[in-house]
Amino acid sequence: MSKKVFITRQIPEVAEKSLRKRGYLVDVFSADRTMTQRELVKTLKRGQYDAVLSLLTDKIDAKVFDASPSVKIFANYATGFDNIDIAEAKKRGIVVTNAPATATPEAVAEHTIAMLLALSTRIIEANDFVRAGKYDGWAPMRFVGTDFKDKTLGLVGTGRIGERVAQIAVAMGMKIAYTDIVQNERVDRECAALYCPSLEELLVQSDFVSLHVPLLDSTRHLIDEKRLRLMKSTAFLVNTARGPVVDERALEKALRDGVIAGAALDVFEFEPKVSRGLRSLRNVVLAPHIASASVEARTEMAELAVQNIIELLEGGKPRNVVNP
Repeated sequence: MSKKVFITRQIPEVAEKSLRKRGYLVDVFSADRTMTQRELVKTLKRGQYDAVLSLLTDKIDAKVFDASPSVKIFANYATGFDNIDIAEAKKRGIVVTNAPATATPEAVAEHTIAMLLALSTRIIEANDFVRAGKYDGWAPMRFVGTDFKDKTLGLVGTGRIGERVAQIAVAMGMKIAYTDIVQNERVDRECAALYCPSLEELLVQSDFVSLHVPLLDSTRHLIDEKRLRLMKSTAFLVNTARGPVVDERALEKALRDGVIAGAALDVFEFEPKVSRGLRSLRNVVLAPHIASASVEARTEMAELAVQNIIELLEGGKPRNVVNP
């Protein structure tokens, strides 16, 4: 009997093609939107699937596990897996995997640099200004920004993504400071970076702060009102990690009150909701969670998720298990 896989949303077609090529039966949620948990539960109850290829927008918990006793693996199409109740899955003997594509750090790092540039050059404001028909000729003090050269980029986390951001930024003339639970000797060596034992020490001296940490209990609201007030009034904050790492209400107030100069957000605390306050501020650059949205990264992620499913269902051990 053919094994059945359910994919919760359309992803690069290589996933479905690879599974069908090996004789798997594949169903894909037809609407181009996030499934509600009720829809997912109903689908899994009816489908008798062997595997689910889930997205980071899918809440996978006991309700979903109860509805899918035949599912042996949830292969998350993401590097992170905070959308899945890992402890509950392990208790039930369900394997959970992620998809840490080698192309993802490059995509996210380049996106981070793009957001830093957007802030420093005020290019989004300038674009809106021209499109609104307000451009009436060159003016010496219009949309004056700030240079990268000799500015300090403070990195919160120097894993694969943070390290790559450091490499690109130092090539652009920036100074690198970082904080992490473990000192990164390669960043020290290659980027002449300054290691800060505490986040507070990093925030005080940085001109730009970029977040590259997973969402954990210890990182939720890592950037709060108190820490925002430690930053320079001329400093910028960039978040391409997870929305709840930043206390969004505190950030909105800090931006409105001039506590910091600006922010660029690819993720949001109450995603997909974006507060009206943030949307109304001119010193904020907003993107719809697209940091890893390169063809290379998204395709490789699909390939990894499928490979994890195939390896488990065909008697092997997936390489990206997160609940061993």
